[in-house]
Amino acid sequence: MSKIEAFLTADEEQDIVEAIRIAELNTSGEIRVHLEKTANGDATNRALELFHFLKMDNTKLQNGVLIYVAIEDKQFVIYGDRGINDVVETNFWNSTKDIMQAHFKKGDFKQGLVDGILKSGEQLQKYFPYEDGDVNELSNEISKG
Repeated sequence: MSKIEAFLTADEEQDIVEAIRIAELNTSGEIRVHLEKTANGDATNRALELFHFLKMDNTKLQNGVLIYVAIEDKQFVIYGDRGINDVVETNFWNSTKDIMQAHFKKGDFKQGLVDGILKSGEQLQKYFPYEDGDVNELSNEISKG
């Protein structure tokens, strides 16, 4: 079993997918989680590559958020699209990162991701509230590399 497959159980993965669904109920923002063994370099640069590869920069309001985890590197990045970064304060993601990191340090990766996703949804709701007719533009499934 690879590091990626062993990182979360199937039930934990479904809890994370459900957290994404719940987080997106109150926002037009889109949230995805991507897991990888290693970033092979700078995690932020890798998150940016994946953001484009996963077509997260194609959302109508440019309000996609990628939570990227490089398992062996013990690094994670929350990467928001231009539409988000143009309107939020500089430290917008810091409280979300802190919540996730506290769980990760205890080895509770599922809860860290769930809480990070739900917190991201709350943050996105302030700037990108749910609109009538909103369409889920991106898959809620966890992608893996």
